[in-house]
Amino acid sequence: MSETIISADLVAKHNAARKAELERDYQSLGERLDRRGIAIDAIRDKVEKFGVAIPSWGVGTGGTRFARFPGPGEPRDIFDKIEDCAVIAQLTQATPTVSLHIPWDKAEPNRLKQAASRFGLGFDAMNSNTFSDAKDQKLSYKFGSLSHADAGTRRQAIEHNLECIEIGKTLGSKALTVWIGDGSNFPGQVNFARAFERYLDAMREIYAGLPDDWRLFTEHKMYEPAFYSTVVQDWGTNYIIAKELGDKAFCLVDLGHHAPNVNIEMIVSRLIQFGKLGGFHFNDSKYGDDDLDAGSIDPYRLFLVFNELVDAELSGAKGFNPAHMLDQSHNVTDPIESLMLSAVEVQRAYAQALLVDRTALEGFQEENDALIATQTLKSAYRTDVEPILAMARLRTSGAIDPVAVYREAGYRAKVAAERPAVASGGGGIV
Repeated sequence: MSETIISADLVAKHNAARKAELERDYQSLGERLDRRGIAIDAIRDKVEKFGVAIPSWGVGTGGTRFARFPGPGEPRDIFDKIEDCAVIAQLTQATPTVSLHIPWDKAEPNRLKQAASRFGLGFDAMNSNTFSDAKDQKLSYKFGSLSHADAGTRRQAIEHNLECIEIGKTLGSKALTVWIGDGSNFPGQVNFARAFERYLDAMREIYAGLPDDWRLFTEHKMYEPAFYSTVVQDWGTNYIIAKELGDKAFCLVDLGHHAPNVNIEMIVSRLIQFGKLGGFHFNDSKYGDDDLDAGSIDPYRLFLVFNELVDAELSGAKGFNPAHMLDQSHNVTDPIESLMLSAVEVQRAYAQALLVDRTALEGFQEENDALIATQTLKSAYRTDVEPILAMARLRTSGAIDPVAVYREAGYRAKVAAERPAVASGGGGIV
């Protein structure tokens, strides 16, 4: 039996007060879905099995280029982070795994494994860090890492990624995510072709170090911290990398790593079609790589992404097995609350996509009936699936209203009393 941090009695009390109303809402929605030929229990069962990983770094307060304003009770180390992740998992029953970032979360691997297993948590993809310099690091990544002109710096970055694989093997992880900040701020600063070739050579060594049952996810980003060019700047370059490296290499899609108005759901479709979709970093954005809560700005886009994912799932697309993870920065909200609601929003998009009448949609597409085709999608999107999500949580010992339980439990105040306050930090450009 896994330990719980929030009192099970408190969860039960909250659920008891809401259960009757939820059951009425669930029955009503079930009747309406039945008229559309949809069995609500089947959708609920799929939602119960759907999980999204929590990024260890997400439970801390983020910041901007200008300043960082720490929140109360910030985790002091990876073990505090695991406890915060355990709260999210307990109340939502939607986040069974944690994704670690090395060296931020570096600790004795067996101790990490034991700490997570106390709460029934597992570990998702390992994340390497060669976009910033660690304490006592011999060579700096200021001018790049895996694509650096200096062979010694590239070697250091390669060895760091291989170390992440070794740590992950002990933890039970099955994937390595590599994102680099390499690029340039000025025209002429780097030779595009030579930098990319150095990157590919370095990645081939990392790829060679993968166990047979692991996958390698490469992540593209249009800009930041390099603003004129980045080595892995778009999904096309990412696809080239995955093809060059081999069958265990896949593309990771972060929803914020695209130019404004880019059709992300079509990119997802392309990567599925050619067998190179590795997974997702879910967040939302208004202007750029904002790392806002998933579904907070454009929930319809999130739904459209899941429309492609469900289509691939139901059609049995070859090799389709995407990893799902949140990747957000919380500057003005309690990170635990934001991550709980984001996990629910990802489940919501999945549930809505499961409601799409795909036979009808295909017919309207074949008939070039643009209006009714898009209305078919909107019919699923406009359906309030909250009773399905809440019932899935209730049946798996989660909370019908996770935020309400969390706030009444006083977890944030409790850890704020135990964890020393962190000093505010300034940005590097003011």
